[in-house]
Amino acid sequence: MSIVIHGVPPSPFVRKVRVFLAEKNVPYELKMQQPFDKTPEYLVISPLGKVPCFQDGDFTVPDSSVICAYLERTNPEPALYPSDPKEFARALWFEEYADSKLAEVCGGPFFQRVVRPLFFQQDPDEKAVAKAVDEDQPPVFDYLESQVSEGSEDLVGGRFTIADIATGTMLAQLIHAQLEIDSGRWPKLTAFRDRVHARPSFKACIEQEKQIFASLKK
Repeated sequence: MSIVIHGVPPSPFVRKVRVFLAEKNVPYELKMQQPFDKTPEYLVISPLGKVPCFQDGDFTVPDSSVICAYLERTNPEPALYPSDPKEFARALWFEEYADSKLAEVCGGPFFQRVVRPLFFQQDPDEKAVAKAVDEDQPPVFDYLESQVSEGSEDLVGGRFTIADIATGTMLAQLIHAQLEIDSGRWPKLTAFRDRVHARPSFKACIEQEKQIFASLKK
């Protein structure tokens, strides 16, 4: 096995790449790299100091979107990016929306309820969590609700793509933050999340992350 992913399982961007690799059935090694531990050695291969970073022999490249695009070229089957130009553009858009706006509104509560108590020994700011749930998440969830096809697990082209992986990985942060999506208000988004997270690629990652957090709480 030559492919190494530098990062930690709870990172949504690491999860995104791990799910992508699992869907491609590509074996890899996960080498633990804390995002807070920006050693000079790690900064050589990931200049921004972020996780994940991809390594295959002497070749390295950081950033989850770049890594997934590279893997699509080197392992084209099954295709996780649409071939149609318009659908390809929409898939890239949803990946960007997930990596930025959805990451912000899901990552805030995750930071408060998971990162602060487990890694900084600080109490969560529940006012910040409430603001995220009451003010920040609704317009984002409204938009995604309008984009999910009825009875489908896809956002683009009638098939599972990078758009679904990127969106699903950010929604997984809510599981660890012990937050639920209001299925009455966002039924299609809730169903989308359930179907995507039921895939073996997602299920394995989420279960491993739960075990990690459970062990840290002991």
